[in-house]
Amino acid sequence: MLDEMDVKILRILQADCTRPVADIGKEVGLSTTPCWRRVQKLEEAGVIQRRVAILDANKVNAGVTVFVSIKTDKHSHAWLEKFHTAVAEFPEVIEFYRMSGEVDYLLRVAVPDIAAYDAFYKRLIARIEIAKVSSAFAMEQIKYTTALPLQFAMIHPEG
Repeated sequence: MLDEMDVKILRILQADCTRPVADIGKEVGLSTTPCWRRVQKLEEAGVIQRRVAILDANKVNAGVTVFVSIKTDKHSHAWLEKFHTAVAEFPEVIEFYRMSGEVDYLLRVAVPDIAAYDAFYKRLIARIEIAKVSSAFAMEQIKYTTALPLQFAMIHPEG
């Protein structure tokens, strides 16, 4: 269970994980060592999974975002494992979800252009049988964040 201090630390780390622990501690009202211990505890508990750099997609030539909806009529365990393994091997796939409702899977794909997406699509369907694929190209990114909402992180049993 997270407390208010943990949430304050997580807010700071989600915004900039390169900040020194001493600076984070000062901002949240802790000395360096207790702040460092809390960060270590959050990492050990798996709350902090990893620390990464957020790249500018356009500057690394992957600025076209495609949302790929996949429907399948195959639901065997063997097919699912083959499909999951195949998709996980494509670096263009940056998010991959099994869905409820009309769509079985949703992928977020990052490529430089339509031709690169077409090449990805052809490699994907060569690897695995899919009943229906629908692709939607993002025209404009309105909001993008990697920061999770933390207002749900502290659960108080008393209400």
